[in-house]
Amino acid sequence: MTVKRRPGRRPGAADTRGEILTAARRVFAEKGFDKATVRGIAREAKVDPALVHHYFDTKEGMFAAAMALPVTPEQVIPLLLDGPSESIGERLVRMLLEVTAEPETREPMIALIRSAMTNDQAVTMFREFITNALLYRVADSLGVPHLRVEAAFAQMLGVIMSRYVLRLEPLASADAEELVELLAPTIQRYFAV
Repeated sequence: MTVKRRPGRRPGAADTRGEILTAARRVFAEKGFDKATVRGIAREAKVDPALVHHYFDTKEGMFAAAMALPVTPEQVIPLLLDGPSESIGERLVRMLLEVTAEPETREPMIALIRSAMTNDQAVTMFREFITNALLYRVADSLGVPHLRVEAAFAQMLGVIMSRYVLRLEPLASADAEELVELLAPTIQRYFAV
């Protein structure tokens, strides 16, 4: 007798929700918010699209869950502020290069950046998160004007985009320590008041 498998969750202890989130991060990173589809993410996760809707309701809900970034301001701010102010540029560059070195931590960030470039909702979410939860808190703690911290962030955002989205060579394959040595003095200049 053949037993017909019912649609829905997979049998066993598989982390279906986690697999969908992993697929969503990959698809959002590759395509951005607007071009990613629930069907495409379901296909990537090898699940039925109805199962994606079961866990996340909407594409926006899935995006919000998938963009649970690998680092939080509560982790980042102490790393940046712990140490002499004369080396904050080096700490910032090193931290961003370390966080973006591994695909599992880089992909959510790249997906959010790409989506912010093509979607008004994503850009608002990204801007509010970056400025209020991170940049302005660092600026205020250091007594540095917001403009200077935003300029430092903009430069590092350009480096991340050039390295991982545009894949400009030799920047894309450059050693992290070489980039720290090259970029840290410039980033440090933004923090000198």
